[in-house]
Amino acid sequence: MTESPPILLLGSTSSEIADLVRAAGEPSFRAQQLLEAIYRTRVESIDQVSTLPQRLRADLVRRGYLIGLPTIGKRFVSNDGTVRYLVGYPDGQTVETVWMPEGDGGETGDGSEADDSPPNDSRNRGRATICVSSQVGCAVDCQFCLTALLGVKRNLSSGEIVGQVLKVLSDQRVSPPRDRVNLVFMGMGEPFLNYDNFMKAVRLLVEEVGIPESRMTVSTAGIVPRIRDFGLEPIRPKLAISLNASNDDTRTRLMPINRKWSLEQLMAAAREFPLRNRERITFEYVLLNGVNDGIQHAREVAGLLRGLRCKVNLIALNPGPGIDFSTPAPDRVSAFQSILIQSDVPTFVRRPRGRDIFAACGQLKRTVEIRAVPAS
Repeated sequence: MTESPPILLLGSTSSEIADLVRAAGEPSFRAQQLLEAIYRTRVESIDQVSTLPQRLRADLVRRGYLIGLPTIGKRFVSNDGTVRYLVGYPDGQTVETVWMPEGDGGETGDGSEADDSPPNDSRNRGRATICVSSQVGCAVDCQFCLTALLGVKRNLSSGEIVGQVLKVLSDQRVSPPRDRVNLVFMGMGEPFLNYDNFMKAVRLLVEEVGIPESRMTVSTAGIVPRIRDFGLEPIRPKLAISLNASNDDTRTRLMPINRKWSLEQLMAAAREFPLRNRERITFEYVLLNGVNDGIQHAREVAGLLRGLRCKVNLIALNPGPGIDFSTPAPDRVSAFQSILIQSDVPTFVRRPRGRDIFAACGQLKRTVEIRAVPAS
């Protein structure tokens, strides 16, 4: 007889856990105890849920239930404090998740302005951004991104997405909402091509882990129908769109997905997007030397964004093996930024984080060539 696969509790909603507890003949308060253990205490196994009676723990194990947290296979630490995690799943697939500590002024991981409290201020305790993956690999095939070289292996489940966050929080010994943590869904994969699992993970992270949606940002390469769906969600992160070109010819060369949804369609979806009070859409723009970083390109971008409540994050290419583009000089980046600012488009230059360990934007490729620091 074939052994039944385990049933993973991580990824379960409060109603699903309530149904499980009810079916076991237990009082309803046991559901909250189990949810707290999974998402707040972040236990590794059912045996560690000390708030549950031993008989219930034994029954859950007997019936094939597991918590279902992933493992940390490798851990790379940058000179700037960024940590790149190689996160593993039972089927042998891996993704990368990045921890970027903050509290040093400047910009945060999603390009928003940090507050001006000093680094050792109690308000900055545990303050950081976690960059989360949504797929094993990526199908979008952006020509300047290392992850694209992997292709796509599979989607991550909601529990696998949440599990990345929980493992990093435990490793860093921080706990929302007490500690201020931002999430950016900008790791491996296109979140809007794994929409249902991504959105379920978002709701779990808000409702059970305690990270406010206002501290989350999701980046899409431009899946136009899902942008429209996303705008209707009652709980949703902020929206970032990877623009990376000022016209269709260049964007199609850099981002083949532009053949399916053109700049005209993408910008129409952006203009129709229902922004909340004080919210802006973020447009991310990777600058490639001599390709999309000229003065005329900047003027064209300003024209595309005219009248939109938005901001732009400029990212000078983070290089990597197999990428046939080069990083523009700082003066080209500054000139591009100046054109946009003169056109009344708030524009920031994203500070590279973890470039020395292949943890910066566009560099995630499950690289293991550099020396690993053992996971704690």
